[in-house]
Amino acid sequence: MDTAARLLKLLSLLQIRRDWTGAELAERLGVTPRTIRRDVERLRELDYPVAATPGVAGGYRLGSGTALPPLVLDDDEAVAVAMGLRTAVGGTIAGIEETSVRALTKLEQVLPSRLRRRINALQSAVVPMPGGAPAVDPQTLTTIAAACRDHQRLHVDYRSAGGTASRRVVEPARLACTGRLWYLLAWDTGRGDWRTLRVDRITAAPGLGARFTPREPPEADIAGYVSRAISSAPYPYRAKVVVHAPAERVRERVTPASGMVEAVDEDSCVLHVGGPELSVIPIYLARIGFEFTVLEPPELIEQVRTLAGMFSRSVT
Repeated sequence: MDTAARLLKLLSLLQIRRDWTGAELAERLGVTPRTIRRDVERLRELDYPVAATPGVAGGYRLGSGTALPPLVLDDDEAVAVAMGLRTAVGGTIAGIEETSVRALTKLEQVLPSRLRRRINALQSAVVPMPGGAPAVDPQTLTTIAAACRDHQRLHVDYRSAGGTASRRVVEPARLACTGRLWYLLAWDTGRGDWRTLRVDRITAAPGLGARFTPREPPEADIAGYVSRAISSAPYPYRAKVVVHAPAERVRERVTPASGMVEAVDEDSCVLHVGGPELSVIPIYLARIGFEFTVLEPPELIEQVRTLAGMFSRSVT
């Protein structure tokens, strides 16, 4: 690897994680610690604000400086990118929220304070239009994302779906975005178990706590675990139905937050769905737009029959 490529790789590593030891960087880049020290000096000559802490427990950290690093973005471009990322994080542009959080976390780590003030001033002048989901503060998301990256505990004020307020100390693992809602998968130290928290129910800015050693995730398939945790499980009424359509087509109309789809064959799938009341489930199933057969519970079968009769009589 030539010097220029190594410097870019080094810069990328410093942006991914907050703190690195010289030995860790040397191992990742396949060079000696002495080479790392020389490369850090080259980055400083290019005005990249790399801080170094001496000693056995020392290391390197990319911080914010008095000027944005050269050859990346000028001030106006940085403001434009940050505003665009904050808008995307808020869900205006569907499908790029997670990537936007990662990029915004990197960018805000090195922004000079004068640019932060400009961005905050612009943000305060923007009037958001009501959307289909509760708004999430981008700063809360970037704080959580950085805590996941740096393995730092979070102190959060949380409001449950029933309105119960609680103070939680959690070890954040992953952020997940589905539809228009954000979720945090974290180990709850008070409950001694994994929990999936809706970020919009965090009622105040999270506080940072001590660092922790990351735990093994509850499952290798984190996306599947979160999907099951946030679909029918939180609801008092649950149903299991066969949808007579391919699983791929059903997943296009059912978000992980509202149901879990399991393929059966090329022409059918099983849908697990929940709701706050049994009466809303038939309406939701009708909105999906495919024929279905209710497997359970028996009470839902009667609900569907009652609604079918009411609809039939309304057009005769």
